[in-house]
Amino acid sequence: MTISTALNSALSGLTAASRASGLVADNIANALTPGYARRTLELTGNVLSGTGVRVAGITRNTDPVLVANRRGADASQGHADTVSRFHGEMARLVGGVDDPNSIPNLMAEFESSLIAAASNPGAQVRLDSAVGAAVDLTQALNRASDGLRTARIGADRSIGQQIDRLNLVLKDIEEINGRVQTTKLSGGDTSALLDQRQQLIDEVNTMVPVNVVSRDHGSIALFTDGGAILLDGKAGQFSFAQTPQAMPHMTVENGLLSGLQFNGSPIRTAGTGSPIGGGTLAAAFEVRDTLAVDAQKGLDSVARDLIERFEAPGLDPTAGPGDPGLLTDNGARFLAAGEVGLAGRLEVNAAVDPARGGQSWRLRDGLGATQPGAPGNAAQIQAFHLALTTTRPVAGAPFGTSDMSAADLGSALLSSVSQNASRATERLTFATVSQTEMKRIELQQGVDTDVELQTLMQVEQAYAANARVIETVSELMDTLLRL
Repeated sequence: MTISTALNSALSGLTAASRASGLVADNIANALTPGYARRTLELTGNVLSGTGVRVAGITRNTDPVLVANRRGADASQGHADTVSRFHGEMARLVGGVDDPNSIPNLMAEFESSLIAAASNPGAQVRLDSAVGAAVDLTQALNRASDGLRTARIGADRSIGQQIDRLNLVLKDIEEINGRVQTTKLSGGDTSALLDQRQQLIDEVNTMVPVNVVSRDHGSIALFTDGGAILLDGKAGQFSFAQTPQAMPHMTVENGLLSGLQFNGSPIRTAGTGSPIGGGTLAAAFEVRDTLAVDAQKGLDSVARDLIERFEAPGLDPTAGPGDPGLLTDNGARFLAAGEVGLAGRLEVNAAVDPARGGQSWRLRDGLGATQPGAPGNAAQIQAFHLALTTTRPVAGAPFGTSDMSAADLGSALLSSVSQNASRATERLTFATVSQTEMKRIELQQGVDTDVELQTLMQVEQAYAANARVIETVSELMDTLLRL
């Protein structure tokens, strides 16, 4: 080996060691940075000069299978979390067994207050208490219905925000694709761009699960599990119109709520094979268009049952054929065509409500009575109590087909809501554990600071050896010059 050959080899070694130490430092510094992938230096023999080494490039170490599995877990966890929060809120609105203000307990309190009033129908305080218990029950159903409306409005708002963000991030990925291609063709390092792109893909994936397909020169395409092409060269465009209100009767089918469009064409937001299924966006649509609607049907069924019990023919001899009963649809009799949203309109007949100018003695003497009757006559109160406790078919059968009393129906509502909340919590727990485990496995393939420090020590040794070669060459040159 000539002196010049040794010098060139040592210089190339110093250059490679310098680049390697920089990569190790970057790896250690970004060990906890989300989206960062470990870098390694790729070296090859210097074919042109035949001596030394040449930096062939920088490899960004990732496992596509692990990343895809972790992204699937991220999307599942986001979907489960959204659904679980809705069911948890619904359980709070209905109330629990130990909550005195829960709908089932208020039903029981109303029933008990009628028994107390019937035992002493001349006591004004007991009549007032029975009317107050009825008011409390109707207001609890009103609040639950309002809570569902709020949940639908929140879901609609979330959809709009996610769509805006989704469109923006897809455009950003399209731009980074272009930068990656340009940088790669010019021989530059694209690792930082790939880290940034991976973070953006992860963000898209949480909203809409995606599959990543490689394209030429480092660019990628994004496809959803349902087959929609979110990005392939150009980014797709989602369209959605937020609605300031989401009343119970408003649906996508009747055109009062916005559906979702992609590149100008409507797409399905629910069901097997939905182009957006599996992430937080699909969960928001599920809450707005399915879960909240079904929950509203349950509340409306309870409200309908309560109204119809007190509208039974012959129950109150003082009421006319078209007069409303003890419980009303915003002051009117119930009409089957107006069942949607009924729980939000349920109220006590103003004729017996002292807070609205009525008289509670009409609970004893009849809703149509013009003056108080015999204070000891409990027949009408007993009739109201019997109407509340009689088992009867429930319209629509949302809680089964068996006959139920009002208390049975309240218990069925509580059971249904509690079971839904419990199942949603179980699914969330499973999804969260799966996500945590997939992140742990992915991190194991990431930066190991112990390994990086060992690598740094090897780099330092290589650097010192090459420096020693240069020092030796310098000494030889000095010796030759002195001859």
